[in-house]
Amino acid sequence: MPRRPLLPAVAWVGSVLILAGCAGEQAPSLESGSPPTPTAPVETTTPTPEPVPTVDPASVTCENLIPASVVEAFGESGWTYQEDVFRVGAQEIEDGIWCTWGDAQSPASDNVQIYGWAPLEPGLAADAQDELADQGWVREDSTEGVYVTENPDTLVSADAEGYGMTYLFGDGWVTVSHGKSSLLVIERPGV
Repeated sequence: MPRRPLLPAVAWVGSVLILAGCAGEQAPSLESGSPPTPTAPVETTTPTPEPVPTVDPASVTCENLIPASVVEAFGESGWTYQEDVFRVGAQEIEDGIWCTWGDAQSPASDNVQIYGWAPLEPGLAADAQDELADQGWVREDSTEGVYVTENPDTLVSADAEGYGMTYLFGDGWVTVSHGKSSLLVIERPGV
């Protein structure tokens, strides 16, 4: 009986292994002797982000500056807020809002969360950033705007990334929170 050359079989096994490697899957078992059955491509879709509600700057409150789910969670924990004038250094911005959330049963607690927003003209924003930098705050430029955060050597409380109270200066506005990562919670008015 004549022997068949192994080259076609080796080529077939090699192509199966190469294709399986390209697909990110394990090579099929060759015990059955039949070639693998191709699978249909997996359909991928990009999830559509939920629309972010816009808030009229004139009607900003401590309860609509952050998501309703966060307000609800604070309420269930017995937390309430104290509303104040927005401050950047020595500047008070009357059209802004500064919200300090904390345990209503323990007013002396230092376990609070701060969320604030204010409209801010570019000239005043530059002055505020300079004033904070003069006090040892650290400036970081980014695609989102300019972050200015507490001096890491003197901060009392830090977020998971090591940031203390942080301002984010954008085009005509400024936000503040008790940590840089918490700025993401703020639902900026008019956005």
